[in-house]
Amino acid sequence: MTAPVVRIERIGHEQQPVIVIDNFVPDPDALRRRAEAQDFRPMGPHYPGLRAEVAPADVAAFLLPVLDLVVDTFDLVGPPGVISAGYSIVTTPPAALTPIQRIPHIDGLEAERIALLHFLGGAKQGGTAFWRHRSTGFETIDAARHGAYDAALRRDVAQHGLPAADYISGDTPLYQCIARLAAAPNRALIYRSHALHCADLPRDLDFTPDPRRARLTVNTFLMGPPRNSGQ
Repeated sequence: MTAPVVRIERIGHEQQPVIVIDNFVPDPDALRRRAEAQDFRPMGPHYPGLRAEVAPADVAAFLLPVLDLVVDTFDLVGPPGVISAGYSIVTTPPAALTPIQRIPHIDGLEAERIALLHFLGGAKQGGTAFWRHRSTGFETIDAARHGAYDAALRRDVAQHGLPAADYISGDTPLYQCIARLAAAPNRALIYRSHALHCADLPRDLDFTPDPRRARLTVNTFLMGPPRNSGQ
């Protein structure tokens, strides 16, 4: 078994941490086999693809070894709990994207909400990029910033029009790319969910729903205890 290799990237003006772990799990092929046996279905209006649940035992197996690292890196007051964990496949071609799917997104407003993205596919199937909203300068969106960000984004669209029907790639009139972290088989990225981010997809990506050929990831969302807990 090859030992995990860990590094921490600090991105953008806000210097948000992103944990990068290579050789994340001892047997990624076992996760792939279990994914291939799942019944993938659409999940919500925003994710441009299909998802299937990951078994709780598998989540515990890959999460427990990194809990202390997550707590320390993101300055949590205690170990985070699991919100959800799913195998995910991107299946929506660019022409079918809704306007909200054409720009970077956040997964929640809480600084304690953490995303763990585990790549089970190949390096050429696309990593993850992080962004700065040009007109506000925001790289993360919390509850205090959300109203200003939403209003500014509406003004941006009024001025520049809706983004083209495509996955965002590189700088645009609305957003500046501040980091691109490549995919690699059995690599994990761990970051705050309220950082503006989006899949960084190649132009020739196969949007097949077949998990044997698709861009297959495990997307796990965690929530740390609030800072005022027990105080």
